[in-house]
Amino acid sequence: MTPAEVADVLEVSGAAYSSLLKSIPAAVATWRPAEGEWCINECVGLIIEAEKRGFAGRIRIILAEVRSALQPWDQPAVARSRGDCEKSPHELLDEFEPVRRASTALVRSLQSDQLQRQGIHPKVGSLTVNDLIHEWVHHDGNHLRQAYANLQAYVWPEMGNTQKFSRP
Repeated sequence: MTPAEVADVLEVSGAAYSSLLKSIPAAVATWRPAEGEWCINECVGLIIEAEKRGFAGRIRIILAEVRSALQPWDQPAVARSRGDCEKSPHELLDEFEPVRRASTALVRSLQSDQLQRQGIHPKVGSLTVNDLIHEWVHHDGNHLRQAYANLQAYVWPEMGNTQKFSRP
Protein backbone atom coordinates (compact mmCIF):
# COMPACT_ATOMS: atom_id res chain seq x y z
CA MET A 1 0.00 0.00 0.00
CA THR A 2 1.14 3.55 -0.63
CA PRO A 3 1.42 6.03 2.24
CA ALA A 4 -1.73 7.76 0.98
CA GLU A 5 -3.63 4.45 1.01
CA VAL A 6 -2.36 3.65 4.51
CA ALA A 7 -3.40 7.12 5.67
CA ASP A 8 -6.88 6.54 4.21
CA VAL A 9 -7.19 3.27 6.14
CA LEU A 10 -5.99 4.92 9.36
CA GLU A 11 -8.53 7.71 8.89
CA VAL A 12 -11.35 5.20 8.47
CA SER A 13 -10.29 3.06 11.44
CA GLY A 14 -9.77 6.27 13.44
CA ALA A 15 -13.33 7.29 12.61
CA ALA A 16 -14.50 3.86 13.79
CA TYR A 17 -12.69 4.27 17.12
CA SER A 18 -14.13 7.77 17.50
CA SER A 19 -17.65 6.67 16.60
CA LEU A 20 -17.48 3.80 19.04
CA LEU A 21 -16.33 6.06 21.89
CA LYS A 22 -19.05 8.60 21.05
CA SER A 23 -21.78 5.98 20.98
CA ILE A 24 -21.22 3.96 24.15
CA PRO A 25 -21.83 4.86 27.77
CA ALA A 26 -18.96 4.87 30.25
CA ALA A 27 -20.18 1.58 31.75
CA VAL A 28 -19.55 -0.17 28.43
CA ALA A 29 -16.26 1.63 27.70
CA THR A 30 -14.81 0.63 31.07
CA TRP A 31 -16.23 -2.92 31.28
CA ARG A 32 -13.79 -5.83 31.16
CA PRO A 33 -14.97 -9.05 29.53
CA ALA A 34 -12.84 -11.10 31.94
CA GLU A 35 -10.25 -10.63 34.66
CA GLY A 36 -7.03 -9.36 33.14
CA GLU A 37 -8.58 -8.39 29.80
CA TRP A 38 -8.67 -4.83 28.56
CA CYS A 39 -11.71 -2.58 28.53
CA ILE A 40 -12.55 -0.63 25.35
CA ASN A 41 -10.93 2.48 26.81
CA GLU A 42 -7.68 0.55 27.31
CA CYS A 43 -7.78 -0.61 23.69
CA VAL A 44 -7.99 3.03 22.60
CA GLY A 45 -5.33 4.07 25.13
CA LEU A 46 -2.99 1.46 23.65
CA ILE A 47 -3.66 2.83 20.17
CA ILE A 48 -2.77 6.34 21.40
CA GLU A 49 0.48 5.14 22.95
CA ALA A 50 1.33 2.92 19.97
CA GLU A 51 1.01 5.92 17.68
CA LYS A 52 3.18 8.10 19.90
CA ARG A 53 5.81 5.46 20.72
CA GLY A 54 5.60 2.68 18.16
CA PHE A 55 4.49 4.08 14.83
CA ALA A 56 4.51 7.85 14.31
CA GLY A 57 7.14 8.21 17.03
CA ARG A 58 9.48 5.69 15.43
CA ILE A 59 8.89 7.08 11.96
CA ARG A 60 9.85 10.55 13.17
CA ILE A 61 13.02 9.14 14.78
CA ILE A 62 13.94 7.23 11.62
CA LEU A 63 13.43 10.30 9.45
CA ALA A 64 15.51 12.47 11.79
CA GLU A 65 18.48 10.12 12.28
CA VAL A 66 20.51 7.75 10.13
CA ARG A 67 20.24 4.10 11.30
CA SER A 68 18.53 5.29 14.46
CA ALA A 69 18.17 3.18 17.58
CA LEU A 70 14.52 2.41 18.32
CA GLN A 71 13.49 1.76 21.89
CA PRO A 72 11.07 -0.99 22.95
CA TRP A 73 8.26 -0.19 25.36
CA ASP A 74 6.26 -2.32 27.76
CA GLN A 75 2.70 -2.10 26.44
CA PRO A 76 0.96 -3.73 29.44
CA ALA A 77 2.87 -1.53 31.91
CA VAL A 78 2.07 1.61 29.94
CA ALA A 79 -1.59 0.56 29.73
CA ARG A 80 -1.72 0.09 33.52
CA SER A 81 -0.05 3.43 34.17
CA ARG A 82 -2.50 5.32 31.92
CA GLY A 83 -5.52 4.31 34.02
CA ASP A 84 -7.80 4.40 30.98
CA CYS A 85 -10.56 2.30 32.57
CA GLU A 86 -11.09 5.12 35.06
CA LYS A 87 -11.57 7.69 32.28
CA SER A 88 -14.71 8.59 30.40
CA PRO A 89 -14.95 7.69 26.72
CA HIS A 90 -14.98 11.41 25.94
CA GLU A 91 -11.63 11.92 27.71
CA LEU A 92 -10.10 9.21 25.50
CA LEU A 93 -11.75 10.71 22.44
CA ASP A 94 -10.29 14.14 23.22
CA GLU A 95 -6.83 12.57 23.42
CA PHE A 96 -7.20 10.17 20.50
CA GLU A 97 -8.55 12.41 17.75
CA PRO A 98 -5.69 14.95 17.62
CA VAL A 99 -3.11 12.15 17.81
CA ARG A 100 -4.77 10.33 14.90
CA ARG A 101 -5.02 13.52 12.81
CA ALA A 102 -1.30 14.17 13.32
CA SER A 103 -0.51 10.54 12.49
CA THR A 104 -2.43 10.50 9.22
CA ALA A 105 -0.82 13.80 8.22
CA LEU A 106 2.60 12.29 8.89
CA VAL A 107 1.85 9.19 6.83
CA ARG A 108 0.44 11.29 3.97
CA SER A 109 3.62 13.39 3.95
CA LEU A 110 5.92 10.42 3.44
CA GLN A 111 7.86 10.42 0.18
CA SER A 112 8.82 7.23 -1.65
CA ASP A 113 12.53 7.75 -0.88
CA GLN A 114 11.74 7.82 2.85
CA LEU A 115 10.01 4.44 2.91
CA GLN A 116 13.26 2.43 2.96
CA ARG A 117 14.86 4.51 5.71
CA GLN A 118 15.42 2.30 8.71
CA GLY A 119 15.97 2.15 12.39
CA ILE A 120 17.28 -0.68 14.53
CA HIS A 121 15.05 -2.21 17.16
CA PRO A 122 16.90 -4.22 19.85
CA LYS A 123 14.46 -7.15 19.72
CA VAL A 124 13.47 -7.42 16.04
CA GLY A 125 16.36 -5.78 14.18
CA SER A 126 16.00 -3.49 11.20
CA LEU A 127 12.63 -1.78 10.66
CA THR A 128 11.89 0.44 7.68
CA VAL A 129 9.31 3.18 7.51
CA ASN A 130 7.49 0.97 5.00
CA ASP A 131 7.46 -1.91 7.52
CA LEU A 132 6.03 0.36 10.19
CA ILE A 133 3.19 1.83 8.15
CA HIS A 134 2.04 -1.63 7.12
CA GLU A 135 2.27 -3.02 10.66
CA TRP A 136 0.29 0.04 11.79
CA VAL A 137 -2.69 -0.99 9.63
CA HIS A 138 -2.50 -4.53 11.03
CA HIS A 139 -2.16 -3.39 14.66
CA ASP A 140 -4.95 -0.85 14.37
CA GLY A 141 -7.34 -3.45 12.97
CA ASN A 142 -6.50 -5.97 15.70
CA HIS A 143 -7.39 -3.57 18.49
CA LEU A 144 -10.47 -2.23 16.74
CA ARG A 145 -11.67 -5.82 16.44
CA GLN A 146 -10.86 -6.31 20.15
CA ALA A 147 -12.88 -3.22 21.11
CA TYR A 148 -15.90 -4.42 19.13
CA ALA A 149 -15.54 -7.94 20.58
CA ASN A 150 -15.83 -6.34 24.04
CA LEU A 151 -19.01 -4.59 22.95
CA GLN A 152 -20.40 -7.86 21.62
CA ALA A 153 -19.57 -9.65 24.88
CA TYR A 154 -21.21 -6.85 26.85
CA VAL A 155 -24.54 -7.13 25.00
CA TRP A 156 -24.56 -10.95 24.81
CA PRO A 157 -26.38 -11.55 28.13
CA GLU A 158 -29.19 -9.20 27.04
CA MET A 159 -29.88 -11.02 23.78
CA GLY A 160 -32.26 -13.63 25.23
CA ASN A 161 -33.28 -16.31 22.74
CA THR A 162 -31.65 -14.39 19.90
CA GLN A 163 -28.37 -15.84 21.20
CA LYS A 164 -29.37 -18.94 19.22
CA PHE A 165 -28.74 -16.96 16.02
CA SER A 166 -25.15 -16.22 16.98
CA ARG A 167 -22.06 -17.57 18.69
CA PRO A 168 -20.67 -15.93 21.84
